[in-house]
Amino acid sequence: MHVVTLLKAGMFDVEIDGRPASIAEALPDWNPHDRFGLVIDDALGGIGATHLLQIAITSFYDIKPSRRTELTVYPEIYAFHIGKGYGAHAPYDFWPARREVITSRDHREVLDAINDRGITRLAVPDRQPRQVIHRPKEVDAALDRIVSAFVYSPSGRVENPDLVIAGNDRRTEYNPSSALKPRYTDSRPASVSTAAKPVKEVDPSYMEWLRKREHDLTAEERAFVLKRREDLRQDGLVTESYRRVGVSEALMRLASAGLVEDRAV
Repeated sequence: MHVVTLLKAGMFDVEIDGRPASIAEALPDWNPHDRFGLVIDDALGGIGATHLLQIAITSFYDIKPSRRTELTVYPEIYAFHIGKGYGAHAPYDFWPARREVITSRDHREVLDAINDRGITRLAVPDRQPRQVIHRPKEVDAALDRIVSAFVYSPSGRVENPDLVIAGNDRRTEYNPSSALKPRYTDSRPASVSTAAKPVKEVDPSYMEWLRKREHDLTAEERAFVLKRREDLRQDGLVTESYRRVGVSEALMRLASAGLVEDRAV
């Protein structure tokens, strides 16, 4: 749970429709019970949504400051890998491992998984919209509960964005760097200490999870994603872009996620 002390809201600059904005505008009406869901269908694809995920994490802690001090609480974030694992995203604090959900390619089951976990903010990869017949009432349940939906690209940049999030502190690249090059020892910098609280980085099951998911990617895929991230960095910082969409559109794009294999090579 290093993100408790690693990330602060002031580390991110937000623009909406080309004007300076706040995290509260990007994630309006955030409340203590919000849960962020990230759908992944590409090799380490969630890295392209790094900053959106990280402002959701800061919102989780800022809305209830005791989560940073008195409690031992991981952020309520969930990754949904479609069809197979696409590399461990646990370095972002998708932990325990049950928060990285590996579903089938049946998009009805993907939506079932999203609903089962009560996701209220959803990010989906930028895929073509597709109509899918879901199980009765699953779409209605999602429409009733999900407050915000976003389209992201595994590359970190979408076409025709209306939301731009830039890191202004190099610590905002700690998590993607850890996902790209897994750390198999507790190598957290002093700035991410959590004092006496137990953290996943010293948990043997965390190391086991990283090693298990290591084989989700080929060496070529990992090298491709690493270079793609490095190409975005300017002075160690990255600017990402997204599109805000309605929940119905997000579910239609979700229906195309995972249909094309080997996107990263």
